[in-house]
Amino acid sequence: MPSRPAPISATKQALDTEPQYIDAPLSVAAAFLVLAIKDDDASLATARSVLGSTDDLIKSITVRDISHTFTCNVGIAHRVWHPLTGRPLPKELRPFKEIKGAKHTAVSTPGDLLYHIRAPSMDLVVEFEKILLEAFGDAAVPLDDVAGFRYFDGRDLLEFVDGTANPDGLALPAATIVGEEDPDYAGGSYVVIQKYLHDLAAWRALKVETQEQIIGRTKHGNTELPDAPAPDQKSHKTLCTITDAQGEHDILRDNMPFATPGRGEYGTYFIGYSRYLWVIEKMLEHMFIGDPPPLHDRVLDFSKAMTGVVFFAPARPLLADLGD
Repeated sequence: MPSRPAPISATKQALDTEPQYIDAPLSVAAAFLVLAIKDDDASLATARSVLGSTDDLIKSITVRDISHTFTCNVGIAHRVWHPLTGRPLPKELRPFKEIKGAKHTAVSTPGDLLYHIRAPSMDLVVEFEKILLEAFGDAAVPLDDVAGFRYFDGRDLLEFVDGTANPDGLALPAATIVGEEDPDYAGGSYVVIQKYLHDLAAWRALKVETQEQIIGRTKHGNTELPDAPAPDQKSHKTLCTITDAQGEHDILRDNMPFATPGRGEYGTYFIGYSRYLWVIEKMLEHMFIGDPPPLHDRVLDFSKAMTGVVFFAPARPLLADLGD
């Protein structure tokens, strides 16, 4: 009996579920471009065509990037998922749920498409956005466009190192990439964005020791501090650690600082990639409501959430198919 042929179907399945650039390394420059798509048929057709040409648009920049580190991930929101893809919703894709705590609110804001652009320099970011928006023409309306930058050794503007708890190695795809739990959308990832503005004057008025207690890490050495004993208020680090019977659930944070000093605006653009949307939702509930309530994350006393949107970043082949 002849030997069984090589598992071509398994290879094809791997190609069909190839993720976008979720695991790209932290970059020097970044942009977070949120678009609204007009509801008329012509605009939706244009949007489908542009989404389908994502790889070609990226290649138009990467050919000029000698570092080969330019990447762009595209997320599609609940409102336009079916009009753009013609497919049922991914299992957890839904609008951002407003979370109202006793003192602070995680607001829900509009947004249909997210372009998360990472590059070694801002000129590549600007060139890509220029080409992209020319391709959309009148079909898309920019709602927000934030340029992020690397701040010293990967710190946010509160001057603490950001993203220390990010998964790496094999733990990274396991935490961020949808698998057999939703096979039609394997290779995708849920994305949550929030733009935070900081009250730096009030934050800097605190003693360093108080700042460290709020964050849960030392400021200069970035070492983890022990958790506060119950029933004391928990640190940001502890509130953002989600565990259940299966263990700890990680997400990938690719946050970036942004600033317009002339307007006194200093902030952090939070972006979280996760295999399960509920993990990020639970983190935000802990932050804004408290665990237990009403002991909210004290970072929120100095950082105000201005936006909140959920997207799904589908596998690359699904995006490419939209152009057919």
